[in-house]
Amino acid sequence: MTQPWTLHDDRALPADPVTRPIAREIYQEIRGLPIVSMHGHVPVEWFADDTPFPDPAALLVTPDHYLMRMLVSQGAATLAELGVQPLDGSGVAETDPRAIWRRFCASWKAFRGTPTRFWMEHELVTIFGVTQRPSAETADTIYDQVAAEIAKPDFRPRALLDRFDIEVIGTTDPAWASLEHHHALAAEGFGARILPTFRPDPVLHLDNPTFTHDVLATGAAAGVDVVDYATYLDALRAQRLRFKAAGGTATDHGHYTADTTPLPDDDAARLFAAAFAGRPVSAAEVSAFAAHMLFQMAQMACEDGLVMQIHPGVERGHSREMTARYGADKGYDIPFAVEYTRALRPMLEAFGHHPNFRTIVFTLDEDVYSRELAPLAGVYPAMRLGAPWWFIDSPEAMRRFRETATETAGFLNLSGFVDDTRAFCSIPARHDLARRIDSGYLARLVAEHRLDLDEAIDTAHDLTYRLPRLAYEAR
Repeated sequence: MTQPWTLHDDRALPADPVTRPIAREIYQEIRGLPIVSMHGHVPVEWFADDTPFPDPAALLVTPDHYLMRMLVSQGAATLAELGVQPLDGSGVAETDPRAIWRRFCASWKAFRGTPTRFWMEHELVTIFGVTQRPSAETADTIYDQVAAEIAKPDFRPRALLDRFDIEVIGTTDPAWASLEHHHALAAEGFGARILPTFRPDPVLHLDNPTFTHDVLATGAAAGVDVVDYATYLDALRAQRLRFKAAGGTATDHGHYTADTTPLPDDDAARLFAAAFAGRPVSAAEVSAFAAHMLFQMAQMACEDGLVMQIHPGVERGHSREMTARYGADKGYDIPFAVEYTRALRPMLEAFGHHPNFRTIVFTLDEDVYSRELAPLAGVYPAMRLGAPWWFIDSPEAMRRFRETATETAGFLNLSGFVDDTRAFCSIPARHDLARRIDSGYLARLVAEHRLDLDEAIDTAHDLTYRLPRLAYEAR
């Protein structure tokens, strides 16, 4: 008889017999702490509508670009076969969720050794009570079990906040968001628990095909008639304040580079006017304006106190064909090397010691942790170093982060863990993995007599709970 599928309680803890018991002790102290999920991409509509999830594939497969990109890379499925509808409505996307689920389960082997495997097995076993590994043979049985679970009243989005012990969760909302869903949630008592995050990227990049439309929409949401560069800035300031009034504590900026070099106001006004009128601007001008606006966002942060997150270094939509056909966030965003020391200098020289400014800087380029980002976070009071995210949100990369960043920045100049996910059910799994990796790292410091056990436990509480609360606290 096949043994039921279970998860080892020591998974992702150190393998050696000296540090493992210490890691267990540290982990037990933090495993039950509430989840602070200050930055992510779970749609606010899910909480506002609070409707049941439609099916296992819509909940666990289609929103998760980690899953989709692996299946596509293996030739196990196309995006259309995973239920992604082409933007123009042409072609036929798979509409049978069971067929999508079968493709995922049949390719379970492809996820071995990946963080996706850890997250998904955590979800299936601990949330849904699955006792069989995914495979072509078990796909239908698992589908039925998950479907039965998500049909229960206590599996709706708001109920999951309690089930997952999520104390606070941040959504990511466009600059032109009306915030009506957040207002409705606040009226129902969720205002301090579900927070908006201001994401202005489309209105800061002049090559956005819908730049003028999006700018006008932002102005309309803010109650500002945008006609020129000055009123454009007014709209951004007003909309930021609307986000803050709705409970928001942060902004988020996924710029191509980390450049923060400001332009003379006349040059910025000229470039804005050209793009706003639909006239062409060069690639160099697009980059210069984006850098200028990142500086402007920092200046506005000094005024309104919103925490500024910077996520550069991604070639978004690497496959132009797939992006044009299916849209963004389908697994084709690829990292590249980014320079930070000179790029952030204008912003940090101007605001790095400002008492009302806080920026959290992330990277997908591990080479810069010890060379650039840890030294910067280790001296500028306004800067915190963000947690590993996306492709380096994995056991080995998180260990490398602790080893390369901590010795220069210390623990207290870090942001704590940020899950940055669209996959709602993976949130507890991602936080659990981070807690296990931190416990292992701290256990090694105890074993090497570099920390006492009580210090390690206190630091684990910082990394898990206190630091993300502090890092994302609006001024």
